[in-house]
Amino acid sequence: MRLILVLYRFLFFTLYTSRIVAEVYWRKVVLRSDTRRVMAVRRNWARRLLQGVGIRVSVSGMPPDFPCLMLANHRSYLDPILMLRDVDAYPVAKAELASWPLIGKGAAWAGILYVQRNRGGSRASILKAIADIILQQGFPVILFPEGTTSDLPGMLPFNKGGIRTAEKYGLPVAPVAVCFDDPRDFWVGEESFLRHAWRRFQEKEIRVRLAYGPAFTDMSAEQLEIAVRQWIEAELEKHAAVPNPTVA
Repeated sequence: MRLILVLYRFLFFTLYTSRIVAEVYWRKVVLRSDTRRVMAVRRNWARRLLQGVGIRVSVSGMPPDFPCLMLANHRSYLDPILMLRDVDAYPVAKAELASWPLIGKGAAWAGILYVQRNRGGSRASILKAIADIILQQGFPVILFPEGTTSDLPGMLPFNKGGIRTAEKYGLPVAPVAVCFDDPRDFWVGEESFLRHAWRRFQEKEIRVRLAYGPAFTDMSAEQLEIAVRQWIEAELEKHAAVPNPTVA
């Protein structure tokens, strides 16, 4: 039975994502629709995809509907998709994602910032692009300041670029806590995406809560880092003590 379930979910993921990528291409490249129309397609994809592969999501707080820098802890390859079901935003992702079948090209058309993490020039250009998207285009940007996934109770040390960019340009910073019920859903170490997905998609459901926090403004980089870290870690501690039983 588990084998049938996981095969169905992989098939659903592939076929549904293929259809959405084709629609995104049609709207973005052929019809030249504006970014918000394309992101609306992506949001519907995220909602239906997560439901179809057994992800049950609960939300606390209000997802930001204004241009800001969203900073979140990083647990899984699902983290950006979880937030994209709630907000029209540009996630920042490793450049390797661009080579993934379907996802890489579709993400580029729908709005994403790819960064070569080992190249200083790439980092600098991405930080400038973050400010331009927030200030000029009016979209939130999703950034994982830890730079990698973690299974720690709290957060890893922050990469300073995003926080310093927020200070430099006066960007609002909105924290987001990603709280999985089951630590086995954390994607850490050397486990491949396919192996992790195969293992976890055999479960009846994967439960996760997103906690959206208040925007922090008019702070130094050091103050922003402390405020974001404390808020997210408090939510992680709260969820570990009493996992949220309600899902949407």
